[in-house]
Amino acid sequence: MPGNAGTEQTTTVIIGTGLSGLAVAAELCRRGVDSIVVDGLDILGAAQPANTASLQRCDAADSVTLRERNEILRHLRNYAASHAVDVRHTTRAVQLTMLAGTATGTAAPQWEVHTPSGILVADHIVLTRCAHSQLRRMINDFGIAVGRNLTAAMRAIGIYLVGVGELITPSPKEVLRQAKTVGQAISAKVHPDRVAFPGTGSFAALPC
Repeated sequence: MPGNAGTEQTTTVIIGTGLSGLAVAAELCRRGVDSIVVDGLDILGAAQPANTASLQRCDAADSVTLRERNEILRHLRNYAASHAVDVRHTTRAVQLTMLAGTATGTAAPQWEVHTPSGILVADHIVLTRCAHSQLRRMINDFGIAVGRNLTAAMRAIGIYLVGVGELITPSPKEVLRQAKTVGQAISAKVHPDRVAFPGTGSFAALPC
């Protein structure tokens, strides 16, 4: 059962402490947007278990790609540590709850992410490890019509995807590109009057 030790407010909860999650957290930090990164998600939607073991597989990457991935991950971990990014490696989400009014569009999207130790309240959720079929089921469980464009339907309610592919895990370069895009989209909502950051200095510029 979700814990009730306390409630914390943040702008974004990122689910996944791997390459995708840390890349998004770094982008948001660089853009002045706070976030909390948790290790994973054990339940999707209306008590639907997420088979995370099968979703952590990677495509058959060669040794060069694996070295590049590990090097990027090392940089991201160092960045997170030096910039005090809130990464909780031992905390997993056990339930996502959409607050009243968000499904009908009468209020800005807001979410409660339940964990064994408390509740994280956020305007945005970033998922980094889910099958598309599970995502569609989750959205349907919230009473939202998905249509053909799953990504657009999820963004409309404040859920973003990074590193989530149809069949195989995206390349490190693609993950960084997605992280930059999502970081920019969330930042634009949080700071609508702020001039967009240039591409230089972003982790998306790292060689892959």
